[in-house]
Amino acid sequence: MRNRKSKVRPMFRALRSGEIGGALVETALTAPVLVILLLGAVEFARVAYTAIEVANAARAGVAYAAQNGGTASDTAGITWAATHDGAQITGLSVTNVSLSYICSNGAAATGANTDCANSHIEETVTVNTQATVDPLIYVPGLPKSYTLRGQAIQKCLQ
Repeated sequence: MRNRKSKVRPMFRALRSGEIGGALVETALTAPVLVILLLGAVEFARVAYTAIEVANAARAGVAYAAQNGGTASDTAGITWAATHDGAQITGLSVTNVSLSYICSNGAAATGANTDCANSHIEETVTVNTQATVDPLIYVPGLPKSYTLRGQAIQKCLQ
């Protein structure tokens, strides 16, 4: 029994007096902090990626609307284009598709061909998208979910 103790004590003495033990303690103290920072960065990247995709989906909707004069009023097609652009985002929805008309001289217009006698009609399409992101790790004090919104506005007819 005495022989076993004599072999263990020099190891403990070396750990206490040398730098190997200090490095082990420092690693044990900093590893949890680094893991928390890494998880926070991953969560931030997930939310940022989803925000970019929600905005891009709205842009895809107005790009579909701007193809020609007929597609600007095709709300089903605009919705399809927006939702299929962001198909990898769960819960993505198109909340609003709106058309507005104005004469190029600034006068009000309703969209009829006779509205702008001395100028031409400008048609503007607005697409709003929305998605909700639930964090993988809930942190007290932060929201339990994030609602991300995208909007794109484009003139279609000039």
